[in-house]
Amino acid sequence: MKREIIIDEKDNVGVNLASGGDIPAGHKFALKDIKEGEYVVKYGEIIGRATRDIKKGEWVHTHNLKSHLDENAEYVYARRIAELKPEKATFKGYKRKYGRAGIRNEIFIIPTVGCVNGVCKRLEEEARKFITGSIDGIYALTHQFGCSQLGDDGENIKKLLCGLALNPNASFVLFVGLGCENNRLSGIKEYLAPYKRDNIEYFNCQDVGDEIAYGLDILKGFIEKAGKFSREEVDASELLLGLKCGGSDGFSGITANPLVGRISDKVVAAGGGAVLTEVPEMFGAEQLLMNKCETEEIYERYKEMIVNFKKFYTDNGFPVYENPSPGNREGGITTLEEKSLGCVKKAGSGKIVDVLSYGEQAKRAGVSVLDAPGNDLIAATALAASGCQIILFTTGRGTPFSAAVPTVKIASNDTLAAKKEKWIDFSAYSMDEKALYKLVIACLNGEYKCKSEETREIAFYKKGVTL
Repeated sequence: MKREIIIDEKDNVGVNLASGGDIPAGHKFALKDIKEGEYVVKYGEIIGRATRDIKKGEWVHTHNLKSHLDENAEYVYARRIAELKPEKATFKGYKRKYGRAGIRNEIFIIPTVGCVNGVCKRLEEEARKFITGSIDGIYALTHQFGCSQLGDDGENIKKLLCGLALNPNASFVLFVGLGCENNRLSGIKEYLAPYKRDNIEYFNCQDVGDEIAYGLDILKGFIEKAGKFSREEVDASELLLGLKCGGSDGFSGITANPLVGRISDKVVAAGGGAVLTEVPEMFGAEQLLMNKCETEEIYERYKEMIVNFKKFYTDNGFPVYENPSPGNREGGITTLEEKSLGCVKKAGSGKIVDVLSYGEQAKRAGVSVLDAPGNDLIAATALAASGCQIILFTTGRGTPFSAAVPTVKIASNDTLAAKKEKWIDFSAYSMDEKALYKLVIACLNGEYKCKSEETREIAFYKKGVTL
């Protein structure tokens, strides 16, 4: 078994693979003497500067390495695009008359405001007693917002919830309002009107006598229809992957993220799409993504997103490199550049075809970039709202969270996969592309249920004032 790895011939640090020594597994060591102030290079790219002299073989981490990020970096468009060889692939999904196929036959109950969370959870509990046929589940997607949010937050919560209602996995959707909130059903209906959906119903609790009986009557009608749906062979062009990593470690950029990148390439080559988000975790690697933009117009939109996200940080008094997390550092990641260079490998080698705003639906085949933060649940919710039927989630530290759509948890190392087998669906340490692809197809076909799939959670990206 290899005890160390050198990723790129330009690197002056390697990665230790073995446990039990002076240098923890997943952490870096110097391949040669590095002088104070010199660049430290990993993945063939700069990940920071040495803060003191480092001897060959010495551990390289927070005690002798710091970020080299420039908050005012200048960008250029140097187009470097790899063309993927077309492939043919299919999966068994639920065909929809209004868009992409679903990989689950589910019913969503969506509160317009946190005040009716209890009603929605009660409706979920009662409706589950009547599940029949092919229905995979009934889920209340509760949250604490929808009223008293000022500025863009009010519009964004509406866009997010409407995006979730449009997700192909939802055969039917019930919106439950209170009646006096800012995020009114009238606004949601207006937003959804252009989509011409006939699988969505609405009611306000203040407008009916018994809200549980009223809502349950609607849900029984949904259940009767949805239970008769069946899976059919679907072309992979209808698939949209969500790409996300959380709790990264020193192995994430070597195993899990590159492996997911290969799966992303296979889906894109088959005519499908993938969505990459976590904008703050692109800082330090953003130029690599900019060079993959299909056109200069897309490059300009992507650059604007990066610049605006950085400005949001600095306007609020935070440096753009307020990252990595304590867990990242314990796992061997020292600087944001290092984390980002590993993170973006999930997008594979395909070109970037679109830049999506928060809550916007993905429209094109290929890789899209979505404007959302790095927080696991917020980013995963944004991916579901953009239309992703499934999320491939890589992790070096592990997490039990669940998202609004099936989320395959992919460990970067075997130790985590063995320790947290109730959380983790797959270990990427073997870099077995065929095995991961087989698991993903089984998940799409409904033959495999993710470890976190029994419950569903959503979270909102709030940036402004709440009354």
